[in-house]
Amino acid sequence: MSKNRGRGLQANALGTFDTIVMAVAGSAPAYSLAATTAVLLGAVGLAGPAALLYCAIPMLGIALAFSYLGRIDVNAGASYSWVGRTLHPFLGFISGWALVVSATIFMVAGSLPAGAMTLALVDPDLADDTALATVVGAAWFLVMLCVVLGGARLTVRAQLVMSGVELAVLAVFAAGALLHDGNARAFSWSWLGLGGFDGVSGFASGALIAAFYYWGWDVTSNLSEETRNSRRTTGLAGLVGVGIVFLLFEAFTIAVNVILTDRQIQDSGANVLGALGEEIWPGWGGKLIVVAVMLSTIATLETTLIQVTRSLFAMGRDRTMPSALGRVHRRWNTPWVAIVVVGAVALAMFVTSNALGSVGDILADAIAAIGLQIAVYYGLAGLAVVVAYRKMLLKSPANFLFGGLWPLVGAAFMFWVFVESLGELSAPSVAIGIGGIAAGLLPMLWYWGQGSDYYRPARLDATRVVEAEYIPDGHAGAAAVAGTRGHEGLPTDF
Repeated sequence: MSKNRGRGLQANALGTFDTIVMAVAGSAPAYSLAATTAVLLGAVGLAGPAALLYCAIPMLGIALAFSYLGRIDVNAGASYSWVGRTLHPFLGFISGWALVVSATIFMVAGSLPAGAMTLALVDPDLADDTALATVVGAAWFLVMLCVVLGGARLTVRAQLVMSGVELAVLAVFAAGALLHDGNARAFSWSWLGLGGFDGVSGFASGALIAAFYYWGWDVTSNLSEETRNSRRTTGLAGLVGVGIVFLLFEAFTIAVNVILTDRQIQDSGANVLGALGEEIWPGWGGKLIVVAVMLSTIATLETTLIQVTRSLFAMGRDRTMPSALGRVHRRWNTPWVAIVVVGAVALAMFVTSNALGSVGDILADAIAAIGLQIAVYYGLAGLAVVVAYRKMLLKSPANFLFGGLWPLVGAAFMFWVFVESLGELSAPSVAIGIGGIAAGLLPMLWYWGQGSDYYRPARLDATRVVEAEYIPDGHAGAAAVAGTRGHEGLPTDF
């Protein structure tokens, strides 16, 4: 399906620690908490910790699916390639398109808070100025665009700094929350139970928002062609990343329930995390949290850029989108055309966003819309791994549980949440979420008619990829010499 068409991405640029950092940065713990906690509390109230817990279980199933699929097909397109080679090329394209659209929407949903948080450090009143926040956020976006253009090694160095400071600040405040004595309400185990939801639809709404919290760890799979020993590393990093952010999400959501009163939560609006920081450490707490959120937002802009540009690179290479998107810069080994195109589209969306309302309004609609798109491509990946490993599932209990049952439960959960939440979401959220996916039908049908090899795939079957065929680190160039048709699991551009 994927032939070498010109230069490839920079092989062996990232190691295990680097990819774990990218997984955590992709989920953006501080940003997710700051941008989404108010939305989650509005949907499920004190049951926020339960929504995050019961979404984490199927999310781990999806992370297992990505891990197992990454062992047999190393491809920057990730679910775009896997779903296309197991279920159907049309579904594979929709999977990749859903990621591209959700990531592009996030350029607005993420860049506006980046600008707002930066302004808040200067003057809190400026943070509510949508136009000014858009300008500052666009500036941060352009900086991250240049970093991503500079290559995988530069990207991970920037992440080490930003995510390192972010996680250090969050750890300090998590410890401070445990020692805080002026609690608004006593901890209750009911916050982790199913009884706090307003029926099935209420649970589905909470789970859809929780999916947005976790989204982004799968950037490790989009970096697989640039990672050492990627068959093991990318999947492991994704699982570790989900585990780390789950602990952070639970700790801070429970802390909000315990420490902040209903009035404080209501008055803080979209800045619930800042209110929590101010309560834990009066005076400096709010500012430190703002710094953590700002760095987290900028960091996740970077990982989201990687996801969308690597996905478009894979599509351009397969000629399911304009082939120019598959071009790689001679010096930096990055998909520069895809990066420039994404940058131009995102900047146009920044300008348009000025007419859409306040930062809070834009975030609420965007988060719900992205949640729908996440559910689609995560759910399809969960089904894809079961098909790819179907002949091996009964060979061991581990294969059955981790490569079959758990990912299948994750897929079923994602599709159920998608269907159940449709009736609860606002019309703009549904229009953005469904309309964005439907827009992919046009390029899909056009390039299918043009005869792209992607629509005549070599089927992905785990039984046909044996350990002996694996090319170890240090011999990556041999894959390019040997070609890719002889072994479907080898990196297409190493």
